[in-house]
Order: sequence, then structure tokens, then C-alpha cells
Amino acid sequence: MNQRRIRVVQWGLGAMGRSMAQLMLDKEGIELVGAVDALPEYDGKDLGDVLGTAPVGVPVTADPDQVLPGADVVVIATTSWVEKQLPDLLRILSAGVNVVSIAEEMAAPEAQHPEVAARLDAVAKEHGVSLVGVGVNPGFVLDLLIATLTAGSQQVTRIEASRVNDLSPYGQTVLSTQGVGTTPEQFAAGVADGSIVGHVGFPESVRLISDALGLGVDRVEQKVEPIISKVRREVRDLVVEPGQVAGCNHTAIGYRGEDEVVVLHHPQQVHPEAEGQSTGDYITIFGVPEIHLSTGPEIAGGIATAGMAVNTVPRIFAATPGLKRVIDLPVPTALMGGSAYERR
Repeated sequence: MNQRRIRVVQWGLGAMGRSMAQLMLDKEGIELVGAVDALPEYDGKDLGDVLGTAPVGVPVTADPDQVLPGADVVVIATTSWVEKQLPDLLRILSAGVNVVSIAEEMAAPEAQHPEVAARLDAVAKEHGVSLVGVGVNPGFVLDLLIATLTAGSQQVTRIEASRVNDLSPYGQTVLSTQGVGTTPEQFAAGVADGSIVGHVGFPESVRLISDALGLGVDRVEQKVEPIISKVRREVRDLVVEPGQVAGCNHTAIGYRGEDEVVVLHHPQQVHPEAEGQSTGDYITIFGVPEIHLSTGPEIAGGIATAGMAVNTVPRIFAATPGLKRVIDLPVPTALMGGSAYERR
């Protein structure tokens, strides 16, 4: 490699943040120069202590001002919601540092928060930096991958895709937001009061697909339904009895006028194999030519999200100032050697 390494700060050391930090330590073109987390017990430690490894010489602090000076990029993993992350994003941008966020709503913040998106774009341009939201979904499987598959298409009339995955590896917070272990009545009440949300990011994925292809989607309708188990399922300390909710079936439809042009499904449940359901990602693009793609099992969510975030670092570092989406940048690739960084 001829160019200098990209200096990165990891902000947020939950499960995803730790995974990304560990990955960046292994990348020759990235220098991890600091980590930020609000937990008092992490403050002042070496990052290796948090990761459970030998010391790595990277300080962890609760004060971002200790590590932002001199950084090129912050990778932030703190929340799914753009308005909750907004103060931190503004602080990073105002320090003249680029941002890669894995907040689902940051994949296309203009889809639901156009005023926030405009503000982020303006602040980024004022300070000569850029920011982007990425992840496995949204940010890859049900949007960027779909758009990329149309590269050889002459016509596209409709897109239908689904991501079927197993919730069992996830923690209690995720299981709760999917309604796992509730009764159908409790599930309905949770959807009504916002405690059960299903998949976060469908409006963003539809927006990315529509903008990339010029499909002209003018509204998105969503439906969240319970997946009722017919068998007993166990997830650590949680038992789902027959008749209880094993997960959430979330559908989003993007309309152009009265026509359905983008239909996305995301059924998520614990141990789908208990009722003969295989996991996987399935994409159908109707048009010329008609395209069908499927994977099995699904592209691993946590692993791929960490990969997308780290692999996007060179892309956002080289980007022109402003708010970006994955469809605005060169497609990320695995960073396996010097030439991968030179493509930035």
C-alpha cells in the first residue's frame, strides 16, 4: 500500500460495535485510533480489555473530544433511530470527521425524516465531510443487492424480495421488538403502542430501490403480522408454546400510483426449522430479463453488517462532502489487500 492508513474511531461498543472494532484491527489499510462508549466501566480501558483480548493500544473513552481530533472516519453503532443518533452525528460532522452509521433509518433518512436528512447534508458540506448509513438490511440484501442485480436489465416492471431468518441468536431486546413469546392479543397491543416494531428499515429500502432505478414510488404501505407457532420452541430462558407468537411477518409495498412496483417481505422467527421453514434471501426482478436469485441460509446478519460498515470506510473517506446513500457510492467490497483500498 502506498497511501496512509485511514484513521478510524469506533463509537459504541455493544455487540455490533465490538465486532466492527475487532474486524478493523485486522485490516491493513485501517488504523483504529480510539473507541467511544458511555459505559463508565469502559472509560479509560484499553480496547483489548473490552474485546477480551490482549491490549491493542487503543484507548476507550466516554468523551468523544479525546479521540475525534485527527480521526478520518467514525463508525457509529448506538441505535436504530436517526433522531436519537442525530446529536452524536452532528458532533462528529462538526469536528470535521466522516461517518459510517449502522442505524437502520440512516440508510435513507430522507424516507421518513427529510428535514433531518437536509440538516445532516448541510452540516456535512459545511465541514467538508460525508456520512452514510449501511448494514445488511437495510443497506445491502433487500436494496443495494437488488439494484446491482438490475445492471444488465433492459426493463424492470416489478421487484419482489424476501429475507427469511432465524431470530434465535439475537438477544432479548430484539426478541421483544418482534413479539416473541407473546399471545396474539399481546402482539396486537404491542404493535399498536409501538413496543413491537417488526423490521426497522423498510421505507428506507424501498426508497433506495426506487431512487436507484427511477421507479417513482410515491407511497409505502406496511403490514406487521404475528407468526403463530404450532410447536413448542425454546430460546435460552424463553419458551414459546403452541399458540404463542414465534416471530413477526413484516411486509412493505411500494406503490407508483395504484401499481405495486416493490414488494418486500421479512418473516423473522425463532427456530423456523421447527416447522420446516428454511432460512434464506430470495429476490425476483420482473422485467427483461427476468432474474431470480436465492441464498440459503440467509446472509448472516451480524457478520454482514459489521463487514458492510468496515468495508464502506474507504468509500466514505473518499466521497465528496454531504449525506450519501449506499447507492451513491462505489459498491463496497471485502478489504483483503492494498488494491481494495486504492479503489476508494
